[in-house]
Amino acid sequence: MALTFRKAVPSERDDAERILWSAFTPYVRNLGREITADAYGFLAAAIDRGDIYLAVDGAEVVGVAPARQGTGLGSWLLVQIEEVARSIGARSLSLETAEIAEGNIRLYRRHGFEIVGRGLPAHGKDPYMRVHMVKPL
Repeated sequence: MALTFRKAVPSERDDAERILWSAFTPYVRNLGREITADAYGFLAAAIDRGDIYLAVDGAEVVGVAPARQGTGLGSWLLVQIEEVARSIGARSLSLETAEIAEGNIRLYRRHGFEIVGRGLPAHGKDPYMRVHMVKPL
């Protein structure tokens, strides 16, 4: 892998959306739901603001596409995100994942995240508990 991690540009919105759909569709289906058509409506504005980063292998946007899962890409992305967070002065990282996503929880724990709470999702679209995790920087 010749990976780079960089801010997305507007012309890559479709690639970023494709990665989000492919990565999150299995996760959301495990929760008994489907991703809505407007789920990523925020993406174009977020890219314009410089808030979206991409993992790129050569010229291919790879993100956490299912074909790349299990290759170490998720761990690599967490390291890259931590570096960006530190560079902007963030004091911690936080995330939320479904309690039934045990593989996600194990990955985040390996990277120093600790569980700080559990609760039902604020959106109310499914009945699965969420695990809230934080990593001090």
